[in-house]
Amino acid sequence: MNSYIQAPQIHAAAVKNPKMLGGPFMDFGGKRVDEVKQLRDQTLEKQADMIEFSEAVHVLNRMLKSNAKGYALESLYEKVPNILKGYVELVYDLDNNPSFRFFEPLLYQSKYYKPESQSIALWQTNNDHRPFCLSTPRLNEDYMVHLNIPFNHEGIDELCRMKRNPKSLEHVKSLLGIEEKDEVLFESFFTEQAPPTYDKYNGDKIRMRYFGHACILIETKDLSILVDPLISYYGYHSDVAHFSDMDLPDEIDYILITHNHQDHILFETLLPLRHKVKNIIVPCTRTGSLQDPNLKLMFNAMGFNNIIEIDDMETIEFEDCRVTGLPFTGEHSDLNIQAKVCFHVKIGEFSLIFAADSRVMEPELYRHVHKSTGDVDVIFLGMECDGAPLTWLYGPLLTEELPRDMDSSRRLAGSDCTKGMSLVDIFSPKETYVYAMGQEPWVEFISSVKYTDESNPILQSNQLIEQCGAKGIIAERLFGEKELLYNKHVLETEVG
Repeated sequence: MNSYIQAPQIHAAAVKNPKMLGGPFMDFGGKRVDEVKQLRDQTLEKQADMIEFSEAVHVLNRMLKSNAKGYALESLYEKVPNILKGYVELVYDLDNNPSFRFFEPLLYQSKYYKPESQSIALWQTNNDHRPFCLSTPRLNEDYMVHLNIPFNHEGIDELCRMKRNPKSLEHVKSLLGIEEKDEVLFESFFTEQAPPTYDKYNGDKIRMRYFGHACILIETKDLSILVDPLISYYGYHSDVAHFSDMDLPDEIDYILITHNHQDHILFETLLPLRHKVKNIIVPCTRTGSLQDPNLKLMFNAMGFNNIIEIDDMETIEFEDCRVTGLPFTGEHSDLNIQAKVCFHVKIGEFSLIFAADSRVMEPELYRHVHKSTGDVDVIFLGMECDGAPLTWLYGPLLTEELPRDMDSSRRLAGSDCTKGMSLVDIFSPKETYVYAMGQEPWVEFISSVKYTDESNPILQSNQLIEQCGAKGIIAERLFGEKELLYNKHVLETEVG
């Protein structure tokens, strides 16, 4: 914000440059400087204790580097900044490097968890274009209703139910606290026309639908599983054929979350689904570190119930389905992050792996995994193999500036062709699908990805598809939408 206030035209020029896509530039066309100033000043005032907390973390880190030399840490607790006392434990690793961990549940009960800072913006759109979310704040607009309500507010569920189950406007306006000045605009978001009826799958096969990016819906007549929800919304024309939120079941038995990046956990998609989701399976962590928040605590605080944690090689069974967490390596810039997991899903005798953005750093790991899972029928693998540098996502959490060459070497990168084929060779799938490439237009505002035919991830995934084909393996890079039907016992594929 300070940079934009000082040089708005530099930001305006930068966002027009494709090479700057995803950079730290506000997309306001060099205008609205006074509003950005106001937002900055409000942030400094209302989040003063959060800023103090952040500064205290830096002080604590410097204190440990200066004072923790391998001797007992107990005497250093008196040097911990006062506002962090009781919230941190001081530790060494086995090489005597000092660090600390947070008692994260206590922070959710402290003044530093601020539901009053949460809000919801509602507006009607007719296209996929939006400013990049990590650099451009959401300012008030004439076409927007801004609701200052916490994410766990029951009115969000009631509003989202109304997409298929009508209620009176007065009921929902009262529940959400719609102000008189916003009533006309809020009412314009509604229609008397009934939405399309969801066609529940009642066949005897397994139906899989690709919703874009890393989002897959698995359905049998008895079960629905949604992986990494990132959904395009119904209601406007797109040049890209795609399934939307109207193609989701009225009840979702399980959501599977692979890891905590914004293209896999997006509350804009998840909050509207909350009322229809029975269970969410998330990777577990107990590190207490800044970069590795506990997802169960987070989802519970957001008003989600029935959160189930899963660890590497742990299995959860329901109906005729078994879900096993598999190790997820790479893609996190070599940071110690445990809240990440791939999924092995087995329905009847049919099995598949959702490898998400896993970068196969050491194939021997998955040879060990294969001893447990055996061969699989289908693999879904992310191949955004260039990836952004560490500071693109984790920079705000660093307590010291990272040299540029180190930063550039530590990427948020998935597998290239060689690494991807090692996974294929180990698990011998009959089909391999490249996904999670960030190519769909409704993903661009969180991924900032724009490929050409010569982009390395496209070339690498093309090579993998070609090599799979040479081995007799069906392979494709998914985009937009796709429907697949499988037999539970004998691999039989029908493509839609």
